[in-house]
Amino acid sequence: MRYMLLIYSEEVADGPPPDPAEMKKWGDYTSEFHASGAMLAGEALQPSGTATTVRVRDGKPLVSDGPFAETKEVLGGYYLLDVETLDDALDWAAKCPAAPYGSIELRPIMEMPEGYDG
Repeated sequence: MRYMLLIYSEEVADGPPPDPAEMKKWGDYTSEFHASGAMLAGEALQPSGTATTVRVRDGKPLVSDGPFAETKEVLGGYYLLDVETLDDALDWAAKCPAAPYGSIELRPIMEMPEGYDG
């Protein structure tokens, strides 16, 4: 089964540079994840202030700077994984370095019927 592992945490504006020990945790986690064969993709995202939100109303696109919702926790990155069971996905979520201070959302990928062109 494929899952999107979404990483949410509180965003720190203009904070100190990343702690090297924290960055090592992320590097180790990503390396282990990749080596397991379960990781299909993953990326960190730029700060939420760099986002652009698009809505279409009355057939016209409305474009605004910034994220759609005002929240303390923002989406900071993701991993796309392919595992046998939800329990396997939960194990990866629990190992995520952001789990102790943020939240990790696992969402199953909707599998489209064969022959669906999208």
